[in-house]
Amino acid sequence: MAIDVDQNEAISSGYEVYIDGGRTPTGADAVEWAKRVDGYGVPVILPTSKAGDGVQTGYDLPIIRVIKEAVSAEVVASGGAGKLEHFYEAVEAGATILLAASVFHFGLIGIKDLKDYLRGRGVNIL
Repeated sequence: MAIDVDQNEAISSGYEVYIDGGRTPTGADAVEWAKRVDGYGVPVILPTSKAGDGVQTGYDLPIIRVIKEAVSAEVVASGGAGKLEHFYEAVEAGATILLAASVFHFGLIGIKDLKDYLRGRGVNIL
């Protein structure tokens, strides 16, 4: 289940659900929504932070942490990876699946290099 999120201090978790490809705020709390879909048996939740997506400054670690603490589903890190360390930080935050696009498309990070880096830090790679 993919959830587009953005920070909103007026929401209790600090994160709001967006729809329409991240263009339209819903007023729904992203963590509460994640709990709801987790309760339906969704095995994987993919929160993508609007603030971090495509900027290569790192994943939005707080949303990964808070959703992982709230659900039993696996959590995907999505939106923001720019260097090898970002992937490991996401694992430490609770992500069990790592998603990235631009770093691979533009050849900034090689997939083998990333796997070697993560293995070297004790991360189990399939």
